[in-house]
Amino acid sequence: MTPVETDVVDEAAQILATEAGRPEQATPRQSRTSAKPGERASLTRKGLLHLILTIVGIAMVFPFIWMLLTSFKTLPQLLQDPLSFWPDPWTFSNYSDAWNAAPFAQAYLNSIYITVLAVVGTLLTASMAGYAFARIKFRGSKVIFIIFLATQMIPKQVTLIPFYLIMSNFGWVDSHLSLIIPAMMVNPFAVFLMRQFVMSLPRELEEAALMDGAGRWRTFWSVVLPNLGPGIGALSIIVALDVFNSFLFPLVLLNSPDLFTVPLLLSSFSGQFGAVNYGLIMAASAVATIPMLIAFVIGQRKIIASMAASGLGGR
Repeated sequence: MTPVETDVVDEAAQILATEAGRPEQATPRQSRTSAKPGERASLTRKGLLHLILTIVGIAMVFPFIWMLLTSFKTLPQLLQDPLSFWPDPWTFSNYSDAWNAAPFAQAYLNSIYITVLAVVGTLLTASMAGYAFARIKFRGSKVIFIIFLATQMIPKQVTLIPFYLIMSNFGWVDSHLSLIIPAMMVNPFAVFLMRQFVMSLPRELEEAALMDGAGRWRTFWSVVLPNLGPGIGALSIIVALDVFNSFLFPLVLLNSPDLFTVPLLLSSFSGQFGAVNYGLIMAASAVATIPMLIAFVIGQRKIIASMAASGLGGR
């Protein structure tokens, strides 16, 4: 055997000896099949959680699905078999009949322009108040903010009579001003949300603007407000849903039918046809519900993100 062959044999022997001393590794298939008891319990818990959430989700969505399906049912089917699930036959006349039976176009116009004005006004006042509470330190600022925020815990029904008397003194009863101006000026949740977003912004941005000669007002409009985009987007959706779906205060403050909002018109519509044709009522309810549902589905991620950011901002 030549010296070269001897060296090759020695290296091979060393490699075999090293491999023989290593512990045997499990194959990927073996590692997958031999799951630990803790991992199995975790998978079981996750499966159970998803099952419970699925059941709860179906229970929450079912009334909406029932409303939509009932809106396509004929009056004979509702009278003969009111618990039937599927429409037989399907009819779309309930929507046209419901739209023509009540002034929904005027009610939608009222609700839309009230909502737009209330949202714009709330965004302006809440962002300015939130900036003041977050950045401008003055005597009693924390106490005033806590008292202002505590008003959120007072039920609206408790303030209904005093609110009506105030609106009556202003001469705003049976006027849309009684719905727009208070929504613009008094919204503790909106102020709290904007304050939390302002507190989450780096102070260096404002300090740089102040060093460049900008005052508080210029700093707010040019530096702070452009950085509140996510909060403003989420708050606009929340306020729009609240104002558009408001029922109690329009019921008390509005008397003229041409001033009615969509929820108020829907209430009077139900009182007129509720004892006979539920198909018309469900069609009218779908007409009143679907636009705001679409707005919520589009903006739900912004709402969730704003809730998370507002919780992280208060440090």
